[in-house]
Amino acid sequence: MGNKRIRKNPVRPMRISDIAELAGVSNATVSRVINGFSSVNEDIAQRVRDIIKEVGYVPSQTARSLSLGASQTIGVVVPDLSNPMYHAVLRGVHRAAAADGYRVLVADTLEETQGEAAVALDIRHRTDALVLIAPRMTRPELLALLMRVHPAAVINRTTGENAVVARVDYEAGIQTLADHLRGLGHTRIAFLSGPEHSRSNHDRQRGLETYRAAHPEVEIVDIPTGSGFDDGHRSWEAVREFGATAVMAFNDLVALGLIGRLTEEGVRVPDDISVAGFDNIPFARYSSPALTTMAVDLGEVGASAWRDLKQEIEGIARREATVFTPELEARASTGAKPLRDEI
Repeated sequence: MGNKRIRKNPVRPMRISDIAELAGVSNATVSRVINGFSSVNEDIAQRVRDIIKEVGYVPSQTARSLSLGASQTIGVVVPDLSNPMYHAVLRGVHRAAAADGYRVLVADTLEETQGEAAVALDIRHRTDALVLIAPRMTRPELLALLMRVHPAAVINRTTGENAVVARVDYEAGIQTLADHLRGLGHTRIAFLSGPEHSRSNHDRQRGLETYRAAHPEVEIVDIPTGSGFDDGHRSWEAVREFGATAVMAFNDLVALGLIGRLTEEGVRVPDDISVAGFDNIPFARYSSPALTTMAVDLGEVGASAWRDLKQEIEGIARREATVFTPELEARASTGAKPLRDEI
């Protein structure tokens, strides 16, 4: 190392140029050693590594990312972080990506369709790839966006093979739930529908259209509601006016909000009215009564999206959607149709 003295307590952080000076090589050589390129003579590379270890040099991740043309970070855009369902999907993405050495940058669009694409573009510019969880934008907007953010994965939307897709079969799931209630004798059922721009809500509604056609003896009314506790709480008047003996909610949050209101009103669940949700969030099992719901491994949905997206990043295209079919979790909140039709 010649007569160059290694600073044990530098007055400023060590830089690549300092390592290069101490090793008697160029900055580019040090950069190649740090980034693991094999084009550097092994004796020189070892000398550089020894100096890095001796001085405790920590490479700048930003500089390394610029050098490699990759940030080892993916962006995830979520419509509503207050919803535990999205937490579960996000956690699945995060765990799987972290296991492969990637960090996750998250943006919440607060259920706003305006500006959703701009948020996605912004976060993609900072990352290597993008995951869109249940985007609310229109299909033409989504397809136009995907052309600009490749590689990308989309959860709970179809893309016509324009991106990696992992989705839940909500059509089949809502029909299974309707069949569960019909089997308990219910023929007057309210569906508390979700956000207007939610594709999964449209899928549920389409599934119910098919179910009505197959079971004309069952009357299922669509009550526009929303996706949160408060939405379910406010839905009681419409449910009562319809005279439903059973309710299917867009998700578990809406179902739990309704159950809270029913408790306040002195309406017994399921003796007076049955209530079912969708998603099987952790709260569902521990509500009073425990909530009947449709369950899918949401963490695995997120992990699956990441696995296929990683292949895209590596140049291996996989455009066949991975589809998850929900399963019924029948619990105490649903029971036989009450003897009286009106509450």
